[in-house]
Formats: sequence, C-alpha cells, structure tokens
Amino acid sequence: MIPKGILKKYYIRERKSMQEIAELQKCSLHKVAYWMTFYQIERRSKSDAVYLKNNPNGDPFKFKFPRSMQDAKIFGYGIGLYAGEGTKADKTSVRLGNTNPAIIFNFMHFLENIFKVQRKDFKFGLQLFTDIKEDVALDFWCKYLKVKGTQFYKTTFTKSGSMGTYRKKSEFGVVTLYYHNKHLRDMLCGLVQNFK
Repeated sequence: MIPKGILKKYYIRERKSMQEIAELQKCSLHKVAYWMTFYQIERRSKSDAVYLKNNPNGDPFKFKFPRSMQDAKIFGYGIGLYAGEGTKADKTSVRLGNTNPAIIFNFMHFLENIFKVQRKDFKFGLQLFTDIKEDVALDFWCKYLKVKGTQFYKTTFTKSGSMGTYRKKSEFGVVTLYYHNKHLRDMLCGLVQNFK
C-alpha cells in the first residue's frame, strides 16, 4: 500500500512523474497507478507530463499585468497584433508572421515586457523569393530584430513570379516569429477572446 499523503506529496506538490514515484517507493508503476486510481488522484495528460518534464521549475514566462499607461499601450498593441496577424491554429506555439520588421519587433517587445520572455528563446522562419539573396535578407532581419542568425530555421524559398504588390512589399522576405510554449499560446488566445 502507498499512503495517499505520500502520493499527493510526490505527484502534486513535488510534481514527480508516476515512474519517479515508483522508483522512490521501490515498487512497480502499475502499483502507483492502482493507488492513484483508488485515491481518485487525477493524472496529468501526456501533454502536461511532457510540459512539466521540459519545464520543471514552472512556466519559462511570467505575466506582468500592465501597471502604467506605457505598459497598457504595449499590452493593447501586442494583443491586437496577435488577434490580427498571429497564427492561432498552431496549438503548441505562439506564431506571428509579417513582411514588416517593425511589426515583428513590436510583438517581440510585447512578449518580452508583458510576459518576460527572453529574446534568446525566440525562433524565426524566413521565407524568401528565389531572386532575393539569403545572406542579405538574413543579415537585415538579424540587425533589425537584434537577434542571432542561429535563431533562424532553414530558409524557405518561393519561386519568383508575378506576385505584384506583395512582391514589392517583401524586399527582405517574410519572417515568422515562433515562441514554442503551449501555455503562453493558450493564455494569448484567451486574452484575445476576452477582447472580442
């Protein structure tokens, strides 16, 4: 028998996995599962278990409620950008793409100031037309966004053609900002819903 207090201590307060509890108690995983069911201790989903394993100290971001007029402007601008330009279909990441570097930069500023996301944790995707030089475009985006080239995924190329005004707007391609965190993505989607 595994006492309920021990299971709650390890599983809920210390956030250990069922396998880790089995190892600590020197018993089988099946026995831990049995007593969890017996005491009606709700199990984590696989998604939550993986998230907890990758973030043992909790979320790598922290929401800072806007306390000044400047923060309120940043907050409103960021939520508006995500509502209009963000990719809500991706269930695991915050994504926002645009040809305008100021939009990407301001969204980064929003995530850094309101959610305390670290700039080094951002990833970027660059999509270019085949007649745009990759090194020139990458250099432009790195300097404008003040990030490293190693934060960019492999560049995607689209065959140049007669794309009209869109082609003129994307002189340095389209950049998509990625921040891979399901909890932040869900929080942003909730905030967008609250403002509808």
